[in-house]
Amino acid sequence: MRGPVAMMGRRGFLALSGAAAAAGIAGCGPSGGGPLVRLASGEVGGFYYAFAGLLGAAAARSGDVRIERVTTSGSQENLAMLARGQVDAALALSDSVGDSADRMLALGRVYENYLQLVVRSDSSIGSVAGLRGTRVSLGADGSGAALTGDRILRVAGLNPEVDVQVSHRPLREAMAELIAGEADALLWAGGVPTSVLEIPKRMRLVDMGDLAVPMRERFGPAYDRVEIPADAYPGGVAVHTIGVANYLLAAASMSDDVAASIVELLVYQADSLVPTEAAGTQFLDGRSLIGTAPVPLHPGAAEVYRRWHG
Repeated sequence: MRGPVAMMGRRGFLALSGAAAAAGIAGCGPSGGGPLVRLASGEVGGFYYAFAGLLGAAAARSGDVRIERVTTSGSQENLAMLARGQVDAALALSDSVGDSADRMLALGRVYENYLQLVVRSDSSIGSVAGLRGTRVSLGADGSGAALTGDRILRVAGLNPEVDVQVSHRPLREAMAELIAGEADALLWAGGVPTSVLEIPKRMRLVDMGDLAVPMRERFGPAYDRVEIPADAYPGGVAVHTIGVANYLLAAASMSDDVAASIVELLVYQADSLVPTEAAGTQFLDGRSLIGTAPVPLHPGAAEVYRRWHG
């Protein structure tokens, strides 16, 4: 594994191919030759959306495959679309895969998302347990944060249905409500830094590092204790939180040739697939890309990794 990726600048969202369409299936139009792959990504302004755009650009340069970025609310919606055959590939948090692991194949373990609990800088909330009696957005409906957030609250001793007023808002809406004082906190699963969260002196992150071990003990090995460095956001301090690996998944019907073409991009064009939001750990190395358990590797992907290893 290559280890932490160096910070690549904190200002502004990476403008990949212009603004995406508002909602549902919308994204960068594929160009060039090769078969078309529809890739379920995430919200505009988030890591999945940025990574999918970079992967699509790399595919256009290769000419072997075309990748159409599909805008979604995140992991859970992506998995549902993949299961229904609405897309050919999807990005998803490893803990969102759950019982779906035997109905799809993996192309690789690509990055680690960081759970980020955001409050206003003048808030008295200093821990997840401190959310009792507050209004919290746990990610958009269909996002990975919605599932993981529920688990985090329970591990902290809170009942999401009783102790916290939970809502599910897209990131930009959740941030607007937090700024306006209409919400007390929001949880986001994404890269560091996430540009939408960059409001100097008005927001801060809550440390959640002490919950990583109990999350692993209760829900399985998907959860890591990771650090968000002090310079990740302007005026911020270092905090520990929970990291969850991202998988790039494919429908079982994807041909070996198409799967191989995508994985060759991951292996041989890794340096061009690092979004601005990738201050955390990346896994774009053949030795760690293969770590997709419990989802089996696609045979076409496995062949590329065998060749890469020699």
